Amino acid sequence: MLYWLHSSFNINILGYISIRAGIAFFLALFFTLFLLPIFIKWAKRTSSVQPINEWAPQRHKEKVSTPTMGGIVFIGATLLASALTVKFSNAYVIGGLLTLVLFSLIGFQDDYAKIRKNENLAGLKARTKLALQILSALIISAFLCFYAGFNSDLYVPFIKTPIVTMGAFAVILWVLVIISTSNAVNLTDGLDGLATVPSIIALTTFGIIIYITGHAKLSAYLLMPNLDVGEVVIIASALMGALTAFLWFNCHPAEVFMGDSGSLTIGAFLGYLAIISKSEILLLLIGSIFVIETLSVILQVGSFKLRKKRVFLMAPIHHHFEMKKWAENKIIVRFWIISILSNLVALISLKIR
Repeated sequence: MLYWLHSSFNINILGYISIRAGIAFFLALFFTLFLLPIFIKWAKRTSSVQPINEWAPQRHKEKVSTPTMGGIVFIGATLLASALTVKFSNAYVIGGLLTLVLFSLIGFQDDYAKIRKNENLAGLKARTKLALQILSALIISAFLCFYAGFNSDLYVPFIKTPIVTMGAFAVILWVLVIISTSNAVNLTDGLDGLATVPSIIALTTFGIIIYITGHAKLSAYLLMPNLDVGEVVIIASALMGALTAFLWFNCHPAEVFMGDSGSLTIGAFLGYLAIISKSEILLLLIGSIFVIETLSVILQVGSFKLRKKRVFLMAPIHHHFEMKKWAENKIIVRFWIISILSNLVALISLKIR
């Protein structure tokens, strides 16, 4: 709507991506702040609360009455704020919105099944969930490749030119990036605010990279590819605003959890941002906390199957520190610090080419 006002009435200020991104941030922030208390009351009244895994540390039993599925609220706020501010003729905007919708639907189905059966492990079957993720990621990747005409060059940090043109194989990589990031954020979402702040930080970093990539002069100065993706910054900014408002209720002790409807969607969108910013490899640094959490699970499962021994007291790794009697806030804040530092390194790397 704001871009339509710009083009219809020649309101120049609304033509700037930075201005509309700022407006989108605050719109999503206010929408979430307004809607979440209403949602929390409804969730408590209808017993739409978080089923706790029986294997989780004992302190998690105290969270049994905490409402879940908060992701539906902040993703909805993001979509609404984006719809009011973006330029819909940009194909990458459509791809970003499509990512949010498809993965939030998968997450919602999983959350709803858990709530209905009142069992943490009673959501979508693992194979069904993965199949839906693959299908959604394929739709998004095919959209980028065949509709948006997105190039398949692969860049790595510190090198100013692409190392390879992947062709049709790019779709395979993009599907893997979206699915793996989606599940990585989902694994990280185990403590109050643990996944929320690193997600905001990663969105900020990708927002900066995408803005540079979409800006002819800045991308030329930093020897980065110049692509027509700048408009997607507005969606990323809207999600940052929505997550900031969500953190108001999600910080320890949490009044609401995001559920799979939030974590799966955030992860998929981060994967999408990594793809369109040509930062698939840099994603490992930007999403360092999500990578660490995922690796801890892989190591734990692999070690137990091969050696019948555990590497950690419990995986994902944040549970390991819980078992070592670390205070929940200490774990959360230290993980936030790691996320901030790794993202600063990622941004510094943009200049070293």
